[in-house]
Amino acid sequence: MSSLQQPTAPAAPRRLLDQVREQVRYLHYSLRTEQAYVHWIRAFVRFHGLRHPKDMGHAEVEAFLAWLSAERHVSASTHRQALSALLFLYRQVFGQQLPWMESIGRPAHKPRLPVVLSTAEVAAVLTCMDGVHQLLARLLYGTGLRITEALQLRVKDIEIDRRAIVVRAGKGGKDRVVMLPAALERGLTEQLQRARAVWQADARAGQGGVQLPDALDRKYPRAGASWAWFWVFPQADLSVCPRTGIRRRHHLFDQTFQRAFKRATELAAIVRPATPHTLRHAFATHLLQAGTDIRTVQQLLGHSDVSTTMIYTHVLEVANGAVRSPLDRLMPA
Repeated sequence: MSSLQQPTAPAAPRRLLDQVREQVRYLHYSLRTEQAYVHWIRAFVRFHGLRHPKDMGHAEVEAFLAWLSAERHVSASTHRQALSALLFLYRQVFGQQLPWMESIGRPAHKPRLPVVLSTAEVAAVLTCMDGVHQLLARLLYGTGLRITEALQLRVKDIEIDRRAIVVRAGKGGKDRVVMLPAALERGLTEQLQRARAVWQADARAGQGGVQLPDALDRKYPRAGASWAWFWVFPQADLSVCPRTGIRRRHHLFDQTFQRAFKRATELAAIVRPATPHTLRHAFATHLLQAGTDIRTVQQLLGHSDVSTTMIYTHVLEVANGAVRSPLDRLMPA
């Protein structure tokens, strides 16, 4: 070593949660998955008095999961999410494949029937909404999109001439095409005009454009500032990306729309626990009710297995009176 060279200080060890985030991003998991895994791993560490997970194992994991079920009374889906986070920690972050991982008890999956609104109820809810939120609700009901799929639509994904909407990287990372209802053509055209005004204002202000998926911003450095990649439903204000720390234009937040939808259901006197996802359920059920082939509905919804789509047939059979109650035969109305 030269006498002029200074010894290099050892790099500070990476924090546990930073390692988790790094591995989640390496595997291209969504931001929501990253946030959920970080939340449950942090809760696991705190539950055991800030002990490092490498110093814990089967007994500590089961104790934490038992506490969630017995004391916190979490649902089966929340229990599975917490377990998935801990298995991810030990398998993907620590690189451990231990026998006890397979012996941990998993809650049984209990299928639930979806809440489905009638056409009259959907119409009532839509009437109680206005502006961009009404357009978004009409889009969800008219196409069966998930709320995140609708909010993440780019200008290039709307093909009005072909009456088609392209869903990029939907659930499971799959692409699909859905119909663009004729009733939405005018509303979407006007929304694109409003979005273009926002895009032009950002360009004049020298803003950094919008976020691109994966590494496209490095492959195509100028694409993020292009009109084609701009959001169909842009947020009114700029925000800071939680992953990159860059301040730029984001799409509408789902929480904002969820609050608007809840207010609309209250105004429409809907007593069942309807959420924006209920519009997707209504889309599927009403298509089947109109005689649409179940395979077509499966493709429109983006289901990998038709058995997932079949749940709507169970709702439909009872709702349409396919099975007559013996009371109606005994005492006709």
